[in-house]
Amino acid sequence: MTQTVESAITVIRVVIAEDQALVRRGTVLLLSMAPDMECVGQASNGDQAVKLAGVLHPDVVLMDLHLPIKSGVAATREITLAQPNIQVLVLTTLDDDETVFEAVRAGAQAYLLKDASEEELLETIRALRRGESRLTPQIARKVMDQFRRLAQPNRFVPSLNGESGERPGVDLDLPTNAAGLLSEGLSDKEERILHDITEGYSNRQIAQAMCLAEGTIKNYVGRIMEKLHANTRTELAVATNRLRRDA
Repeated sequence: MTQTVESAITVIRVVIAEDQALVRRGTVLLLSMAPDMECVGQASNGDQAVKLAGVLHPDVVLMDLHLPIKSGVAATREITLAQPNIQVLVLTTLDDDETVFEAVRAGAQAYLLKDASEEELLETIRALRRGESRLTPQIARKVMDQFRRLAQPNRFVPSLNGESGERPGVDLDLPTNAAGLLSEGLSDKEERILHDITEGYSNRQIAQAMCLAEGTIKNYVGRIMEKLHANTRTELAVATNRLRRDA
């Protein structure tokens, strides 16, 4: 009888993307105690997360957003675009509006903060497997407020490569000149980091100047590249300088 019941359990296959080894091991241990879950892979950076998702085809990816090499937002976007059946559960300490909205737009189906209880995490994973979405109450309020603000027609946003198009769900009243794109498309902190990049400073030097962790600066740089459609720091600096000259 026991074997029949156990064989009827559908095991949820999970990949964990977390750069802190201690947190990663603790999450693996938690999943191992759940009879309906199995950790099939562990990634310590965003690039590994994308590769493991492509090879292992898990049901759920637990995604930290503060990841080296490739940000959690960028990894989420790549995974959900390539494999829509994979559900991404963001598990992070970051709860600022911009990060939340970027993660949701990238395709995350759930967003939990790391102070969530063990049971809440397990139940959220099960909910995703059932096709549901879950947000912690404070995150849900942010998203609902944003939806209310975005109950306006989509705005037309220019891009750096000369093409243009609509970005659904983005409420940016950007002017068509380059200076406006830079000043309004980026936060004040991103503007400062962008300036330092164009001056040739490394992530470590920027982090020291701003009293932030180097990994935090890497995530900001990734965000800036996504916003300005640049693939490398050199391309970002060249494009930015060109825009400022033309402004």
